Amino acid sequence: MNTIRQVFRSAKFVTGFVIFIAIILLTILFPLFITYDPLDVVGNGNFYPPGTYISQKDTIKANPYELRIALKQSNVGDSLKTDELDKIKEWLTQYGGIGKSEVQDADAESLIVMWTDKYNPSKRFRGMLASEQKYYKRLNQKLTELLTDKDIIIAEQDENNELKEKSKVKSSDFVNLKEISNKRTLVLGTDNFGRDVLRELVSATTTSLRIGIIAGVVATAIGLTLGLLAGYLGGFIDDLILFITNLFTVIPSFVLLILISYSVGQKQRGVGLVALIIGITSWTWTTRAVRSQVISLRNRDHVNLSKLSGHSSFKIIMTDILPYIASYVVMAFILQVSSGILSEAQLSMLGLGPATTSTATLGLMMNWAMLYSAHLNGSWWAYFPVLFMIAMISFSLNLMNTGLDQVFNPQLRD
Repeated sequence: MNTIRQVFRSAKFVTGFVIFIAIILLTILFPLFITYDPLDVVGNGNFYPPGTYISQKDTIKANPYELRIALKQSNVGDSLKTDELDKIKEWLTQYGGIGKSEVQDADAESLIVMWTDKYNPSKRFRGMLASEQKYYKRLNQKLTELLTDKDIIIAEQDENNELKEKSKVKSSDFVNLKEISNKRTLVLGTDNFGRDVLRELVSATTTSLRIGIIAGVVATAIGLTLGLLAGYLGGFIDDLILFITNLFTVIPSFVLLILISYSVGQKQRGVGLVALIIGITSWTWTTRAVRSQVISLRNRDHVNLSKLSGHSSFKIIMTDILPYIASYVVMAFILQVSSGILSEAQLSMLGLGPATTSTATLGLMMNWAMLYSAHLNGSWWAYFPVLFMIAMISFSLNLMNTGLDQVFNPQLRD
């Protein structure tokens, strides 16, 4: 209890622990309220932006409310694409006589005001290609239609298949969002497959944490076992284990991880197998560190006393050595979990991660976003939340490890 109190007095450990527990609670509680499949395709297209989506059919059939709210030209600016706004800026600087600095600093509403004031569709401009003139005329016509306050006519076919006016929608007609039954809020939009990024992110975080924990357990168990045997037994066993450890240390672990993942084959690479592969390629530094700790403990008085008492090597290791390095083992496990999550993300970015269509990982989400050029078309919601989640998990685990190191390392203790 005294040790636990000391640990939770560390501000760094508590901060990292709170962040990590918050992430764990998110992965547990969020699926209880949002029960639909995380890989359920909700969008018929790529990278829908974040927002609340409502049924357009429901808005037409909903009870209209006439409100005296003027439609602003800034709303018209929202209807224009980025390249169209760029073309307006280009025309204003080249043919409209507007200064470049004034155009660059102007918002969409100001640009439209300057355009309507300067542009004349019947005027021909010297040096402008015919295709450019046609483009600007189409753009001007689009702006004119957006700025013109016209009623939208809703028509239905009669028995003779002729369209007859049923009703009109005026610009002053508004609907109450609470009366629209078919609506969906996509906090982080959709990904390249049209899936809800937020729900997918929570599911991917759960899977990545599972991979990290499995990889951490495997790597720590291998490293701890070999380190205890090498450090306590010494002699030939120590030389053999140290030789194998040095052999794996010379070969970069990530290169080895890539080779093993590639040789396994895509169809066999499930979540559990990838976690196992990461674990069996990440144990070397744990083995070396545990061996060094055990060598400093094996000739202590309490260990020699146990030897003289006739206790077995197994009992001495478990009762007289392991408790003294337990804190270090916990720190090693935390770092192995963080390393496992990062390794999975790196593998998936290379296309060597889990091959699964039933679940997602943080690395796979990054891979999908990269393949469909989310970083090039401005779809930040497809990759930035994933990067943020990976950063927060790694940050919290490393902060916990630093806090534990300050508590248990005499050289760092306040």
